[in-house]
This record gives sequence, C-alpha cells and structure tokens, in this order.
Amino acid sequence: MTDLQTFARDIHKGLSAPQKHISSKYFYDDIGSGIFQDIMKMPEYYPTPCEFEILSLQGGNMLDKLNFDEPFQVVEFGAGDGIKTRQLLKKLVERGTEFTYVPIDISARAIEELVANMRAHLPEIRISPMIGNYFTMMEELSQSRVPSLLLFLGGNIGNYENQEVKSLLADFRKCMNPGDYLLTGFDLQKNPATIRCAYDDPKGITKAFNINLLHRINRELGGGFKTNQFDFYSHYNPVNGEVRSYLVSLVPQRVHVQYLDKCYDFDRNEIIWTELSKKYTLPEIESVAETNGFRVVEHFLDCKAYFTDSLWTL
Repeated sequence: MTDLQTFARDIHKGLSAPQKHISSKYFYDDIGSGIFQDIMKMPEYYPTPCEFEILSLQGGNMLDKLNFDEPFQVVEFGAGDGIKTRQLLKKLVERGTEFTYVPIDISARAIEELVANMRAHLPEIRISPMIGNYFTMMEELSQSRVPSLLLFLGGNIGNYENQEVKSLLADFRKCMNPGDYLLTGFDLQKNPATIRCAYDDPKGITKAFNINLLHRINRELGGGFKTNQFDFYSHYNPVNGEVRSYLVSLVPQRVHVQYLDKCYDFDRNEIIWTELSKKYTLPEIESVAETNGFRVVEHFLDCKAYFTDSLWTL
C-alpha cells in the first residue's frame, strides 16, 4: 500500500467514525513541518527552549552515562530541524567519538535542510539520513547490530494513547540490542495556564497547523474542504495531564473527497479530534519504562522542571 493509499484509508476511517478524528502523524507534510518550525519559535511554546537547555547544558552528563566501547549510531525519530540534537552531537564531535547520525523524518524537505545545516555547523559529522514514516524504518533498523542511542525527543510520546505507547515502545525494543539506549523527551505537568497558552497561541499559528490537515486533504486527495468554515479549539485537563485539540465545523456542511469518491457530513459545531498531547509526572514516566521492559538510567530536567529528557536502557 502506497503512502497516499494509507493516508486516504486513514482519512476515510477517521471521518467516518462516530467521533471524527485525523491522526496527528499527518500534521507533518512539508508545509506542516514548516508551520511547526514557527510554533517552536513562539514565546509561549516552552518545550523547545526547555529541551534545548537540557541538551546544551547536560549533554555531556548524558554521554557520560553511555557505555559504548565501539563506534555507534545516534538514530533520531522525527528529527525535524535537528537544532536541539546538534547540541548533543557537537559534544560527541568535540570528544572525538566515532559515530553516525541517522536522522529520520517523513518530510524530504526537512531532511534536506537538516543535513545542510548539520554539515554547515559540524562539517566532520557522518550522516546517514532516512526519509519516511519512522514506523516503516524500524524494521530496517532492527537488522542492524551497530550499538545505538535512539532519540525520540520533543515530547512526541505524549501524542500517543496508553495502548499506542506500549506498541511504540515495543517497536523501539525491536530496534535495540542489549546495552543500547533510548533518550525520550517528556513534557511534565505544570501550571495549567502555561500549558494552555502553549497549545492555543494568540497569533493563531497552532490553528494554522491544524487547519493545514484540511488543506493537505484538499491537495493530496482532492478534498473539498472550505477551511474558513472550520475553527480550532484546544483544551487542557490538569487532572489527567491531557491536552486535546480539535477542528470545529462552523456550519452544517457536506465535503466531497475525490480520491475516495465519498462525502462526509458535518453538523454545526461538530468536532474533529486532531491531537493528544499528554503531560507526565516523573513517577508516571518510571512506571511506563518499567511496564515496557526498560530501566531508567536518569532523568535530565531543565531549570524550571518543565520538561525532561529521560535516558533508558534495556
């Protein structure tokens, strides 16, 4: 099944469901990836500077925890622009460590820009990029016997429901050999107002990020969405730590998608669920690790304790 066929199948499944939904994995086409770069630059969006601080100031401490005694690979799932990761890789280069950086991203443009920027700042680095959905890349990686540090940064694990987290970590385990490591970013629970502002910014950049899902359906599947007839809504529940985001139909409407040759009806004020972003506590993170066969080596927190990059091993 091609990527377009998979996209079409998932869109039909989501828009036919009693609770309409579009998977957040479809945010990141070339245009969506560009909008997300803008989100990361927003003053309200704290995860990026917090993780940048962690990797800049504590990267050396992280590397001290690794017990590799031979060349290894640093595999990053959903690499994006790689600016945060560069802080960690720079320390490896400065130490004269022999390693290969393997960035994986679904956006070819993002990978192209990442490689160019990385080589401009770290010309001696060895890079072996992979373009595609990182779930499909895992099977290829599982054949490798090269010692690995896997990176899953940015708090992306918060986008997965509990059962999906189990499946994701099971896939990571298949890519890992004894002695390998997984460095995972977790957004931590904090003042609810801080979280609310990060996910519903006053300039509407997050709204544009969500509306681009409809533009993508129009572009790739011949959808007939009139995007000005949809609004954006985001809600944070401080009890369970979940941010849930939605598109809201402003009028009763029927939308035809040419590729599927199907129509989808929307009531006025009907919602399409687009994203989950869970915020964790440290005990929750340790429970997730233990339940899924990992051992926490150490949590690395920013100075505000807003975010942690958690280093795990098997």
